[in-house]
Amino acid sequence: MTTETWQQARTALVAWWRRIRPQQASRVDAALVECRNRVQTARRAGDENAESQLVAAWRSRLNALLRDDPSLVDELRRLIDEEITPLLRHGDGSRTGSHEFRAEASGHGRVFQAGHDQHIHES
Repeated sequence: MTTETWQQARTALVAWWRRIRPQQASRVDAALVECRNRVQTARRAGDENAESQLVAAWRSRLNALLRDDPSLVDELRRLIDEEITPLLRHGDGSRTGSHEFRAEASGHGRVFQAGHDQHIHES
């Protein structure tokens, strides 16, 4: 959320919102700027809970929009798949994208995988 990628994603989302709900576009743009500031503050403080709450709030906002107008589902999916997700793949890579883990253990083997911090304490 601190890169040029963030600006491009914000521009794409606001442009989409301007097409579907023009009267709300300015408020959405301001809310995205505020969200970015709050995420940056949370990251500096190491507050993952605050960041998760912001993600949940936007998820809720988008779900409410789709509940009010289910015909927007395909448009939102296209926006995410074709405009926003490619930005995440080509951005700076910090906390974006997805990871796929595959492992196989046999015999007495063990596998430990994590997408975030992992702490293993053995006696």
